[in-house]
Amino acid sequence: MKRIVTLLLLVFFVTVGFNATAQMSKSEQKEWKKRIKALEPEQYKVLIEENKSLKSQTASLKNELAGVDDKLADKDEQISSYQAQVSKLRDELAEANTRPAVPANADQGGINENVGVVFKVQIGAYAKKDLAKFDQAKNFSQEKDGNLNKFTIGAFRDYWEADTFKKYLREMGVKDAFIVSFKDGKRVDIKEVLEGVTKS
Repeated sequence: MKRIVTLLLLVFFVTVGFNATAQMSKSEQKEWKKRIKALEPEQYKVLIEENKSLKSQTASLKNELAGVDDKLADKDEQISSYQAQVSKLRDELAEANTRPAVPANADQGGINENVGVVFKVQIGAYAKKDLAKFDQAKNFSQEKDGNLNKFTIGAFRDYWEADTFKKYLREMGVKDAFIVSFKDGKRVDIKEVLEGVTKS
């Protein structure tokens, strides 16, 4: 019987805790000893099993809480990453707003004439005139074809824009202005590229 009482006291200390017993008065300790002695073995067994079950549930909840803490830490890292990205984008936007505006249809530094279809307006072909010194003028170019120097002005991706420019040049007195086409930097017959361009 003393052994059962000792075990019951042990269970009591585990469930209630040493701090709680240290705070009990002597009369409370006596009262609890009487209650423990009055316990039947079945009741003691139930208490032990409940204690084990509660400890197991506590451990499970601690693990779950640790998992939630890990997820929160991951979310905090994600939020920090997103904040850094937003800050970087704001800096880029502020920098972009300080740059001069570039028209939406303008390529950076002009059209790359060596890629894709490009239309130009030829303004003349002369044997004795060489305007190479003006080659730095925007979209003004010269090509040698035998003993002729062929000059073009403008560079357009859209055929209809080139056609409009050609009409303006004719109105200005350049009666021989006509459209020529280039593909990947080489002059090609306009029929090669015109069919696909005018249908789109």
